[in-house]
Amino acid sequence: MRLQKVYHRFALVSLPSHVSLPLHRHLPKPISLFPFTLSPKSSRSLSIPRHSRTTVKSIKAMAASRFRNLVTINAVATEDGGGDASNGSVSSSSSTGATANVDYEDSALDGAYRLPPPEIRNIVDAPPLPALSFSPQRDKILFLKRRSLPPLSELARPEEKLAGIRIDGKCNTRSRMSFYTGIGIHQLLDDGTLGPEIEVHGLPDGAKVNFVTWSNDGRHLSFSVRVDEDNISSMLRVWVADVETGRARPLFQSPDTYLNAVFDNFVWVDNSNLLVCTIPLSRGDPPKKPLVPSGPKIQSNEQENVIQVRTFQDLLKDEYDEDLFEYYATTQLVLASLDGTVKPIGPPAIYTSMDPSPDEKYLLITSIHRPYSFTVPCGRFPKKVDVWTTDGKFVRGLCDLALAEDIPIAFNSVRKGMRSICWRPDKPSTLYWVETQDGGDAKVVVSPRDIIYTQPAEPLEGEQSRILHKLDLRYGGISWCDGSLALVYESWYKTRRIRTWLISPGSEDVNPRILFDRSSEDVYNDPGSPMLRRTPAGTYVIAKVKKETDEGTYILLNGKGATPNGNIPFLDLFDINTGGKERIWESDKEKYYETVVALMSDKNEGDLAIKQLKILTSKESKTENTQYYIQSWPDKKACQITNFPHPYPQLASLQKEMIRYKRKDGVQLTATLYLPPGYDPVTDGPIPCLVWSYPGEFKSKDAAGQVRGSPNEFAGIGPTSALLWLARGFSILSGPTIPIIGEGDEEANDRYVEQLVASAEAAVEEVIRRGVAHPDKIAVGGHSYGAFMTANLLAHAPHLFCCGVARSGAYNRTLTPFGFQNEDRTLWEATGTYVEMSPFMSANKIKKPILLIHGEEDNNSGTLTMQSDRFFNALKGHGALARLVILPCESHGYAARESIMHVLWETDRWLQKYCVLNTSDANAELDACKENVSKEIADSESKAVGATGGGVLELTDSEHERFHPMKRSSL
Repeated sequence: MRLQKVYHRFALVSLPSHVSLPLHRHLPKPISLFPFTLSPKSSRSLSIPRHSRTTVKSIKAMAASRFRNLVTINAVATEDGGGDASNGSVSSSSSTGATANVDYEDSALDGAYRLPPPEIRNIVDAPPLPALSFSPQRDKILFLKRRSLPPLSELARPEEKLAGIRIDGKCNTRSRMSFYTGIGIHQLLDDGTLGPEIEVHGLPDGAKVNFVTWSNDGRHLSFSVRVDEDNISSMLRVWVADVETGRARPLFQSPDTYLNAVFDNFVWVDNSNLLVCTIPLSRGDPPKKPLVPSGPKIQSNEQENVIQVRTFQDLLKDEYDEDLFEYYATTQLVLASLDGTVKPIGPPAIYTSMDPSPDEKYLLITSIHRPYSFTVPCGRFPKKVDVWTTDGKFVRGLCDLALAEDIPIAFNSVRKGMRSICWRPDKPSTLYWVETQDGGDAKVVVSPRDIIYTQPAEPLEGEQSRILHKLDLRYGGISWCDGSLALVYESWYKTRRIRTWLISPGSEDVNPRILFDRSSEDVYNDPGSPMLRRTPAGTYVIAKVKKETDEGTYILLNGKGATPNGNIPFLDLFDINTGGKERIWESDKEKYYETVVALMSDKNEGDLAIKQLKILTSKESKTENTQYYIQSWPDKKACQITNFPHPYPQLASLQKEMIRYKRKDGVQLTATLYLPPGYDPVTDGPIPCLVWSYPGEFKSKDAAGQVRGSPNEFAGIGPTSALLWLARGFSILSGPTIPIIGEGDEEANDRYVEQLVASAEAAVEEVIRRGVAHPDKIAVGGHSYGAFMTANLLAHAPHLFCCGVARSGAYNRTLTPFGFQNEDRTLWEATGTYVEMSPFMSANKIKKPILLIHGEEDNNSGTLTMQSDRFFNALKGHGALARLVILPCESHGYAARESIMHVLWETDRWLQKYCVLNTSDANAELDACKENVSKEIADSESKAVGATGGGVLELTDSEHERFHPMKRSSL
């Protein structure tokens, strides 16, 4: 049966004696940022307020800095899976050295799911802590309860892969959706303590809760509920709960009204009415696939259009797919009142978003329509944006954008026409948007490149849209304050330049001026992001602060505080007019890592008085879990409001240090070194080491050498984290920086292999120098682009590592010919680089054991499961010691308990057998390997020049399109 099947394809070949033997998984739609949601360290992401969704720079900057503890209210794990604890278990190792005391071979080939040793399993199975959500008035907190890892049976449920998304047809929502198991309501008392819990009650047994949302007045909650019926989830119903009593009830009296959550779901229009996406009552059975095709599948480009796209997956394939997509995605909008009144508004259509205006009079409605595409996902389908009244009356159409198959692959390329259409959060019903002036092509040189426009929802007859600001770089968002102040952001990826403009939206005679102009890579000089406050309309704007005797205009800048000694977060009082700064709060530097999470003193309108300031902060240390505090001015007294237990007390005394060292070309590198509890390198000697990393691209050596992160952050351990092997007696070098630098006109990947090997050499030499790693027992691993890195290191630096673990990687760049990761040149423009960077092309050089793991249903752009299949066959064809594990039902990241436990079992088996028990002599191989690496680099350069006809090497990168290197992936 498919559910019990794990594929193992491997070749164990005799070697000479000197050779030793993570569109994405969908998360439910987040609620608004404020009321915001907090979660323990393991889950960190950001919910964006409905009226501030496109203040991209400010929101993203806050997400990357102060809001790292916020999670989408639905981004949670699901229910616990079962499993026999005796299967594949391993005896506990000592605290000061890894051991291999179980014979893994008896069960290595039988294809059954296995469990890792108990010291790993117990950490992964620890119950998750609840997420928190504050009310709009900051007087109540929700404790959103959740279970541990979901069982494989949930992932194995049928799903439709359509237009780049995956749909659970039984629930009519995105598939693989996690949920909460319960909601507890606590009053936040004046002294900062929590009142007794009021449990939301009246829900059906086994209720799975999603999309939890506060009403603007904080008196009600709305959420969806589904239950399992014969191991099949039911369709979703919308429920509401009274916050004072906790009593919950269905919103709709009719049992036949179900939520359609394929795109949007529901939104509070005002304090008593919700606009809900429902399944049309007239919808029948899903279309049936024809038994006999009506004709061939044809795609044509007889117009000779230039269409270059990345390797998107789960696309529409034929007319049947188009009909099926339309069937599941079509929505009937319904205006539902808390008193039971129900009113359908508008015709059925594929509505992708609905956004009420701040004054609750209008709706901004976005929908997609035919013609669809077999080449790009639904985000590029024809899109229509209209303005309606809140009772469903059509006001006017803003735009109807054509199918966007031809967006260039160059970074900063965008769709033609109106984009980022939003309500101004500081006005009752004023729209703003952006239009490109370069045809959306970043390679076109033009000034201005983007223009920002604004216009009322219902303009007077003949009233034209007004130009708000012109930009020479690419628009990155707006942080609004009022008619006298707004911050506009623009950036350009190729140069890493990022600029912040200060504009006066209501005064055309006030000239815009540049407030900040810097490199996005220069974290040491990041001034921080403006803190937002809530308005009575429920929107979020920049908070203005006033001093008692000062008439200046002040805002609060919340920053990471990156320094050569690690991040020291801060809160600055910033004078908009003079640029002067006053540091009014700073994190502890010695033991703790603290951050500012949100303002808590914005209940009243107007400027905030500095002496009445109140903020929510987080506090953690290397060994103490993240807790939350409310700090009040003027004495800055901190009151702790949470007391989460340590999630894995068995590792409470782990040792953590942020270390610095240099690459041979002088580039400063950093890494976080973790050591097992009780381990002493002086008395215990070197131990096996696991190096786990993910490369990043930079435009300058100085920026690449800057320190990111804090030595005092709590060690969050995810279900597939490399830190789990601390419990097996390994030292862990986590996230050693592997900067791939391209200064000036040079592209970062022009010397990818050379810089990759140099960074790895420096990291390995440092852990050996410190005496915490045995030279012959150092393993390397990574996920996604980290897996790509792992394979390349085993091919080009075999003297450094005894074995490798590569999860969900891409190994042959010719299979991603129109760019990947941060590479935006095509295979035909950069043939040499594509080939030289591909470990598939160097499979004959890999002589160290490599474990490949991949989800069978990987939908990440670039990392098709075929990548691991073909790489394994190439390795096997050259007699390499390799093993391939394909995980049924899993995507790019692994979710099911059975899958995760098996991944940990496979990894532990590999490390025990080929790292702990490794007997090869690294020194004996060192000189020969270094000579080979130098020769390969020289050959690589000459081949690249020959392939491209020029003197510059070509680029290649991976599968995640990101503006800058990201922190450890949650995939």
